[in-house]
Amino acid sequence: MEKSLLSILMETQSGGGESILATTKFAILPIAKVFTVCFMGCLMASKYINILPANGRKLLNGLVFTLLLPCLIFSQLGRAITLENLLEWWYIPVNVVMATISGSLIGFVVACVVRPPYPYFKFTIIHIGIGNIGNIPLVLIAALCRDESNPFGDPNKCSQDGNAYISFGQWVGAVVVYTYVFQMLAPPPGETFDTLEEEKLPTKAPVNAVPEQVPLQTSEEPVTIALESSKGGKIVSQLRHLVEKLKLKQIFQAPIIASILAIVIGAVPFLKQLILTDDAPFFFFTDSCLILGEAMIPCILLALGGNLVDGPGAGTAKLGFRTTAAIVFGRLVLVPPAGLGIVTLADKLGFLPKGDKMFKFVLLLQHSMPTSVLSGAVAILRGCGKESASVLFWVHIFAVFSMAGWIVLYLGLLF
Repeated sequence: MEKSLLSILMETQSGGGESILATTKFAILPIAKVFTVCFMGCLMASKYINILPANGRKLLNGLVFTLLLPCLIFSQLGRAITLENLLEWWYIPVNVVMATISGSLIGFVVACVVRPPYPYFKFTIIHIGIGNIGNIPLVLIAALCRDESNPFGDPNKCSQDGNAYISFGQWVGAVVVYTYVFQMLAPPPGETFDTLEEEKLPTKAPVNAVPEQVPLQTSEEPVTIALESSKGGKIVSQLRHLVEKLKLKQIFQAPIIASILAIVIGAVPFLKQLILTDDAPFFFFTDSCLILGEAMIPCILLALGGNLVDGPGAGTAKLGFRTTAAIVFGRLVLVPPAGLGIVTLADKLGFLPKGDKMFKFVLLLQHSMPTSVLSGAVAILRGCGKESASVLFWVHIFAVFSMAGWIVLYLGLLF
């Protein structure tokens, strides 16, 4: 990095108070903006106003992840990326994988020490190891770059580069969530996280339903046998099994598709001049995506603030205070120093572009964010959604303070 931690401390003691004060301002103001918009969302969802009820927040989340976020990724990443940049940015997805590995190892150590209640051992590892590498960093970059006097220079270039770097790593994060996290959050064999036993549910079906199923099964057997006997049928059945096994429908969601399209179109000069440049014939499409993408930041913050209105709920009681506090401490305090060491080592080895401070800043942010909201979505599918919601509540509350401190340190190291 440009400065060592020791040199920053020496500058603080030798009259560098003004620069440290400026750095603190640029670190705290984005967090304050994020907290303010989240508070507005929480207020709108409260029982006193109640214009953002649970169904409304669900629709707003769907709008963000299906339309607004893909538009932001496509427009910002596509305009910033080139074939040369694609080769220079190779360490961004590697950093996401490294963040997952280091965070999971720290989560494993914390889980071994704390010994969470059964069956939340892997749950603890995941909620410490998987950070929010997309949504919150995008919000922080937008809030930081909005200031004309930000340390990264031109606000437009600052925002475009930061959004491009973050978007370039999002597809890896989504693959990690819907493969590694999905498998790790599986309940123990034959059991569930809830008190209901799923294996008893089929016995509640009416008896007269059994004869109705028999002709359906017998009528489909010849077709199934005929399909499997042919080579084409075997290939189709194998492809179906592969799609179900790898959860490809969950992996290839709208933000991932937008990232792939942005990378492909942005890396091909002819396609980029056709769609993404200011004088392109089809720039009206990109400009529309830019307009919609600008709405992503306030919408997702309003939804996040609204989700916090319900509080931790019953999930904290199941996990216990000790486990919940350990997850918060591990994610916000123990993981970022490990990430700082990883990024510093990568810089010393020459893996990072020289002189690009925004690049390093985004890499550091990937290690310092609260637990990923997508892990909460996977937890709902696995039957531990209440416990995950309580963890997300407490992690995001304390992240307001931890992120401010880490950003102060990162900006001090970079500048």
